[in-house]
Amino acid sequence: VQLQASGGGLVQAGGSLRLSCAASGRTFNNHGMGWFRQAPGKEREFVAAISWSGRTTNYADSVKGRFTISRDNAKNTVYLQMNSPKPEDTAVYYCAAARYSDPIRTPGPYDYWGQGTQVTVSS
Repeated sequence: VQLQASGGGLVQAGGSLRLSCAASGRTFNNHGMGWFRQAPGKEREFVAAISWSGRTTNYADSVKGRFTISRDNAKNTVYLQMNSPKPEDTAVYYCAAARYSDPIRTPGPYDYWGQGTQVTVSS
């Protein structure tokens, strides 16, 4: 079972970037999926989550209105569209699959984690 995050890189503040998380080895179509991030010297924090159907989403206040989480269950892939990123969004971004179908904000219920992709936002 593997979650492969991709799409990170260097982006200017105010630009846009889309992260992808492809699952292999099994399907997570019945599971809530989430994105978390960790900046140097800081704890891992919640960014966004989406229910198994994609109908319900949850966002951290710091990214609400700028980031959008979505999923394509036919492709077993989850996305994070980052619009108008800020330098404080710089971090390693991790995707994760929860053991429940809801969009969960805490890391505990997430059983599977991707390897992370670096996002650097320049001012």
